[in-house]
Amino acid sequence: MVVRQMVVDAVLLEGRSVRDVARSFGVSKTFVAKMVKRFKEGGTEALEPRSRAHLSDPNKTSLDLEDRIVSLRKELLDFGVDADAATIETHLSRVMDTSPSISTIHRVLVRRGFVTPQPKKRPKSSYIRFEADQPNEMWQSDFTEYELATGRTVQILNFIDDHSRLMLASRALPVVKGADVIATFVEACEHYGTPAAVLTDNEAVDNAISRKGRTAFESLLDDLGVTYKHSRPYHPQTQGKIERWHKTLKQ
Repeated sequence: MVVRQMVVDAVLLEGRSVRDVARSFGVSKTFVAKMVKRFKEGGTEALEPRSRAHLSDPNKTSLDLEDRIVSLRKELLDFGVDADAATIETHLSRVMDTSPSISTIHRVLVRRGFVTPQPKKRPKSSYIRFEADQPNEMWQSDFTEYELATGRTVQILNFIDDHSRLMLASRALPVVKGADVIATFVEACEHYGTPAAVLTDNEAVDNAISRKGRTAFESLLDDLGVTYKHSRPYHPQTQGKIERWHKTLKQ
């Protein structure tokens, strides 16, 4: 704004030529002439930078079309049928030579307050996948309850390989006890070899961390040189693989 005023003053007050002023300030002659013309027509306020945006947007949806979209939306809702942007686009394409796109209809519905825009979903690339690099690098263990057809409830103890998702052992028991965990683990080791590490949650049959002690299972792993790992309390995502297996099992 300061430069524009100085350019005008140099021409009108100092009487310098447009060419000379343009050369002195390092601007074009067209710019100098335009500023002088604006000042003569509107004074100092006319020297303010003006928006270069078009006065009208040829790609903007017309108000008539927006009203038509809104009207159709209301009609579909009154009928109790789908009234999303895709459905509206289908109806409009039957009566219009060139109907608006689904994304355009969606923007109209958002602008008119019929749809609440959803926050941007988290990209899949932001998720970190935890997985053992090799088979037998780590096993996961947990048990889940299941109701039989007779109405009796049992507990199903599972051991799964973290890398391959191979179900190493699965036993249904009235109640899972510490001895059952050891027996099932030893049997799996006889078939598949001893793992480098075992991950469990914080069930009493697995560890005695809350009691500040050690279970027989922990002692066995220590004797075998197997690293024992456990999840944080109330954080089941750590054992997501075996949790998903439990879901599949019950389905």
